[in-house]
Amino acid sequence: MALLLALGLVACGAPPEPPPPPVPSPTVPATTTTAPSTTTTTAPAWTVGATPLPRRPDGFGQIQPTPAVLRDRRLPTKDLLPPPADGHYASTVSAVPADVLARSTWQPACPVAASGLRYLTMSFWGFDGKPHTGEMLVGASVAQDVTRVFGQLFAARFPIEEMRVTSPAELDAPPTGDGNNTSAFVCRPVRGQTNWSAHAYGLAIDLNPFCNPYTKDDLVLPELSSAYLDRSWVRPGMVEAGDATVRAFAAAGWSWGGAWREPVDRMHFTATGG
Repeated sequence: MALLLALGLVACGAPPEPPPPPVPSPTVPATTTTAPSTTTTTAPAWTVGATPLPRRPDGFGQIQPTPAVLRDRRLPTKDLLPPPADGHYASTVSAVPADVLARSTWQPACPVAASGLRYLTMSFWGFDGKPHTGEMLVGASVAQDVTRVFGQLFAARFPIEEMRVTSPAELDAPPTGDGNNTSAFVCRPVRGQTNWSAHAYGLAIDLNPFCNPYTKDDLVLPELSSAYLDRSWVRPGMVEAGDATVRAFAAAGWSWGGAWREPVDRMHFTATGG
C-alpha cells in the first residue's frame, strides 16, 4: 500500500528552530489495491466504489468506457475469512448466524423467511492466484448443490475476485459501476420491475459481475464493464457457453442468463429459470 512521506520544513537562519512533528500517513480505504512500482512507493491501481457515476433517468449510472486498469481485471482479494490452510477446497453449510443476518439485506418483508436461508463458506481461487474463503447466503433447498458447484469451480481454478454477503447500504449506494462481488441472496426486485428477483429467494447467483456484464438495449451493468462485452477476448473470470462453469451449474439443474436473448445476463445463474 502506498505511503506518502511528509517532508518537514526547517526554518532558515540562526538560531535554528526544531522541526515540527511528522505528519501522519493518511488512512487508505480497505478496498484500495496497489500496482507494482519500480520506486519505493506504489500508487493505487483502483479503488472499488470510490467514484459515483452520474445517474441516468432510469436510476442506473451513466455507461462509461472501461478504465484501462480494469480492461483485463485482476485485482487482488482481501481476506474476510481465513483462507484454506491446506490449499484444498472446503465448505460449510449452517443456519444464518444472527450477526450475518443483521448485516445482510434480509428483512421481514422479504419473500423468504430467515429460516429458509443458509449461510455458506466456500473456498475459491482469487485473481491473485491464491486460495481464499468466501461467504454466501442461499436458499436452504439449494445449499448442498451450490457447495458442490463451487467445489468444481475450485478444482477448475476458475478465478473469483470477491465472495461476500451483500449489505443493505449497497442497495441504496450511488452507482459506481465497478463492483465484482460474487453473491446470491439479495432482497431486491428484478431489475426495472416490481416483482421479486430469484436473488430475493436465494435461488440465483451472480458470478464475477464485472467480467460477465448484464446488457439490455443501451444498458450495461456494471456500468464501467463495457470492455467485457468483447467475448472474443477471453480473460480470467469470464463465463463462456459450454465451459466448466456453465456445465457445473447445469449439472445441478441451474440455467445461465448468458444464453438469454433479452436481456443477456452473463453473470447470472438461476435455479428457477428467472
